[in-house]
Amino acid sequence: MATFPSVAFIGGGNMANALVSGMLAQGCPAEQVHVVEVVDALQAQWRARSVSVSGAPDQLLGERQVWIFAVKPQQMREVVMQCRPWLKPDTLVISIAAGISIESLGKWLGNETVPFANIVRCMPNTPALVGAGVTGMSAPTTTNAADRDKATALLSTVGEVVWVDGDRAIDAVTALSGSGPAYVFLFLESLIKGGLALGLSESQARDLALSTLAGATKLAQQSTESPSVLRERVTSKGGTTAAALDVFAQQSFGQAVVQAMAAADRRAAELSIEFGK
Repeated sequence: MATFPSVAFIGGGNMANALVSGMLAQGCPAEQVHVVEVVDALQAQWRARSVSVSGAPDQLLGERQVWIFAVKPQQMREVVMQCRPWLKPDTLVISIAAGISIESLGKWLGNETVPFANIVRCMPNTPALVGAGVTGMSAPTTTNAADRDKATALLSTVGEVVWVDGDRAIDAVTALSGSGPAYVFLFLESLIKGGLALGLSESQARDLALSTLAGATKLAQQSTESPSVLRERVTSKGGTTAAALDVFAQQSFGQAVVQAMAAADRRAAELSIEFGK
């Protein structure tokens, strides 16, 4: 059984819920978890899970080895300042707020001259809610290997972990896997609508779309071939798949995906400027 550090979640929304569920499922004792959440209804839900709960940052933060900030980027600076009185030099701070740079976090937790050292910036995604997430992670050189391993162990409870270098790489992760589930859901919506237009029932179209996407993804994961080779193997010259792919090409589907990701990446950088001061 894994050994878990004591953890405080600052913000008790969906991602905190996913992470705590993963930790508890892998044997983390509930008493190891503390949640800071301002919404009364959410506080009650957390207490029902036997974790400690506070409506605002307090001395209990100082008793936790790891802090995980799971608040909106526009709230991040104010919340960090509220938590600072209980920060210790060896506390590991993990942020899952989009667009908030490691540099900003270091200055807020420390100061301009001596920024706080033990930081990991993460970008998980919503499939973490069902234990199938993927999290991009980055840390400055001041974060030691033991703390990196600690962060990896915690985020691995809800899926895969991929380490990248620096804030710009995390912005790219945000554009790909952080926002990526929404792209997939849009594609699923379109497949279902297409099935309905061709005469299938709602349940038939949904089941076929979900199973097709899940099966294709599993095949790609288990195959040693690239997605382009797998696509070519499905596509017979002059066949039905070729006819469909021709329409995608005419509509610049691939280019639209790349442009959409570039827009998400730019927005992540903008968030850093807007909320990282």
